[in-house]
Amino acid sequence: MSSIHVLLIEDDPDGRESVKEAIEDIGYDVSDVETGQEGVNLAADKSFDVILSDLVLPDIDGLEVLERVGRAGSDVPFIIMTAYGTVSTAVQALKAGAFDYITKPLDLDDIQAKVKKAAEMRQLRTKVADLQESVKNKYSSDSIIAADPKMLDIIEQVRTLADTDATVLIQGESGTGKEVVARALHVDGKRKEGPFVAVNCGAFTESLLESELFGHEKGAFTGANAQRKGAFERAEKGTLFLDEIGNAPVSVQVKLLRVLEEREFMRVGGEKVIKADVRVISAANRVLDDLVADGDFREDLMYRLKVVTLRLPPLRERPGDIRPLVDYFLAQAVSEHGRRMVNVDESAYTRLEGHNWPGNVRELRNVVESSLIMLKGDSLTERDITLHDRDPVADTSFSIPDGMTFDEIEREILLQVLKRNKGNRTIASEELGISRRTIQRKIKEYDLPY
Repeated sequence: MSSIHVLLIEDDPDGRESVKEAIEDIGYDVSDVETGQEGVNLAADKSFDVILSDLVLPDIDGLEVLERVGRAGSDVPFIIMTAYGTVSTAVQALKAGAFDYITKPLDLDDIQAKVKKAAEMRQLRTKVADLQESVKNKYSSDSIIAADPKMLDIIEQVRTLADTDATVLIQGESGTGKEVVARALHVDGKRKEGPFVAVNCGAFTESLLESELFGHEKGAFTGANAQRKGAFERAEKGTLFLDEIGNAPVSVQVKLLRVLEEREFMRVGGEKVIKADVRVISAANRVLDDLVADGDFREDLMYRLKVVTLRLPPLRERPGDIRPLVDYFLAQAVSEHGRRMVNVDESAYTRLEGHNWPGNVRELRNVVESSLIMLKGDSLTERDITLHDRDPVADTSFSIPDGMTFDEIEREILLQVLKRNKGNRTIASEELGISRRTIQRKIKEYDLPY
């Protein structure tokens, strides 16, 4: 039996039989009826991939059938057959939502081609819908892997906040899953049909971040060869996720504040005011209050961003999540690398539960995946797990010569951190617990080669 099922509505017995045979010749199943009402009733009772109907029927015409089937919520491709092949008839059918039309006398090859095309369209729509649903399920709060009471409480808060437009600030160390929570807020909420756009505020220079967020007009600056929509426009009717918001330069903070207050903005180099229908969720791996105290973050923007604050605990503070996360990441890695599912020995769980996890969930995922790839046997034991058992604070030791002034010590520490992190200012700022803006200022002040 074919996976493609066609409904044929035709009152002429000879015509109905010839069309049915032509469709069955391409391997499709056909259910046929004589009247429009029979077709409407059958379409309501069964699922079809294509509906093929004559325009003129004994009771209601084909366009009325199309209208009634559509009103019932069906999006099945609908093909009209008509002996009145005028342009106006075709336009009327297509305006009513028909996929295509076929004129009589019927060309059976044409029928086969158009029915196949309609069936392929139906399958594509179904596949896209399944993928969209899969993505939604993947990122919903139900998909967050958690067993520890602290994270279960976070999940409950996500479900409470999802259907609101309140700005949410997600705070937590790197790797704790801030973007996962942001996506769950989006997918569980009323804006789930809109886009989810993520911007890492620490990954751009000041001018580029402004363009990334608000877009720019052609010629706004050197290299702006065409108009470009920014993240606020791309996230229209959806959610904008501002990661590492603490690294946003003060000049960009001013513009962000205006968008949040006025719900409007202008592209860089533009004069047109653009409305912003966007929910803003932000994330920071440092406490914004501390950045405000240091003069690196606007207090008024902080309060606008954190109508509600979600604090994600580091993995070392939620040991109850380690086992379910290990099982989840192991299943993922097995699928991705084509390996057999393996057993996790109790000794492996114990070893993993005893680790400090400075890299949090992201580090755990990497450890599980690498352990599976290198595994020789059928069971994952403590001997198969390689951990970097260094404390995240102890790893930032410095070698400071005696007799140095405070400024010299500060310069030397900053130089060593930048050197260790290959000049990455964002990682250096996280390690030192200061803002990226302060790092940039100190680099200039001490004339460092980064």
